[in-house]
Amino acid sequence: MPKSDQGVHTDRYMVIPRTLIFLTRGEEVLLIKGAPTKRLWANRYNGLGGHIERGEDVLSAARRELKEEAGLESADLRLTGSVMVDASDKVGICLFVFRGEVSGGELRESPEGSLEWIRLDRLDAYPQVEDLKYFLPHVLKERPGNAPFSARSYYDENDRQVMEFID
Repeated sequence: MPKSDQGVHTDRYMVIPRTLIFLTRGEEVLLIKGAPTKRLWANRYNGLGGHIERGEDVLSAARRELKEEAGLESADLRLTGSVMVDASDKVGICLFVFRGEVSGGELRESPEGSLEWIRLDRLDAYPQVEDLKYFLPHVLKERPGNAPFSARSYYDENDRQVMEFID
């Protein structure tokens, strides 16, 4: 199929692709505390990840982000879900959520923030990005062979985030 048949029109809703990665180790999850200088999520905990660059596939982008933000070259990454985030009337975010287990390796922090293994039963004691409480339970119940979850995130008339998971 030629490019002209792809139906790309700038008047249609478009998305920015991103990855979100949660690594687990027993009863702990690796999170990044956003650097205090970050414009978004400063001093808040989140999974690792970021933008998918032109020319990258989703898994390669997740692996690159993992290396950039944590210094880890390999993890058993599995796609656990996708989320369409309605960020504006014309542009949204397509978030690809991954999970992996780590049995070793040396973490390396980055300018993005500091890394910390956090016990799942202590997670509520940490300042988190708003949507972590929605994603993490779905990610943690993922098992190899399960179908990935699908979700939609949007903002209501009071600018509060609403998350809908599709079964």
